[in-house]
Amino acid sequence: MKRVFGVKKNKDPPPTVQDASDRITKRGDTVDDKIKKLDAELSRYKEQIKKTRPGPAQEAIKARAMRVLKQKRMYEGQRDMLYNQTFNLDQVAFASEGIKDAQQTMSALKSANKELKGMMKTVKIQDIDNLQDEMMDLMDVSNEIQETLGRSYSVPDDIDEDELMGELDALEADMGNETEMDGVPSYLQPDKEPDVEAELNLPSAPTGHMAAQPGRSNAQAEDELGLPAVPKASIRG
Repeated sequence: MKRVFGVKKNKDPPPTVQDASDRITKRGDTVDDKIKKLDAELSRYKEQIKKTRPGPAQEAIKARAMRVLKQKRMYEGQRDMLYNQTFNLDQVAFASEGIKDAQQTMSALKSANKELKGMMKTVKIQDIDNLQDEMMDLMDVSNEIQETLGRSYSVPDDIDEDELMGELDALEADMGNETEMDGVPSYLQPDKEPDVEAELNLPSAPTGHMAAQPGRSNAQAEDELGLPAVPKASIRG
């Protein structure tokens, strides 16, 4: 059967945009080489025309130069056409690459969307709100504990702050009066020595000679303080 009908040949894959662009670029390079050769030939003909006298020989050289110039124009047109085709292929390749990038972007977005949906199932807004409320309650309890631990044991709870402020104002007023009168507050003045005699109600000491009472012939002389005078010793010679 294979001999009768033959075997189906495998088709070659269609050329890609890059393959077509490379092929056209090679053709354009070939055309450029031909144009360069024609430019060199035209330069040689120009030199010959300058050196040749007018006549049949010069006309023949001009005819050959005209033919070369026509070929050059034809190749230049082909080169421009190939350049336009290359430009179009580059635009198609750019659009194709853009589509591929968009496909990859869409695939990445779909994968990320699926992953986010799976993560969102494990995280609930209500759980977050409850957690925040519990944290606020714990912080309030912690503040109350700190305030309780920071209380002073010696200060009663029923102290009237207004009364304390009144006493403080009165103390400041007394301090101001003492400062104006004495120049020195009372709490900075030295302590006065107590009057012991006044506290004991002792009689004051006499200041002069007491008069001798009548009937006392044996009264002794007294000194200025009222005490018996000490007799003075006399030295006899």
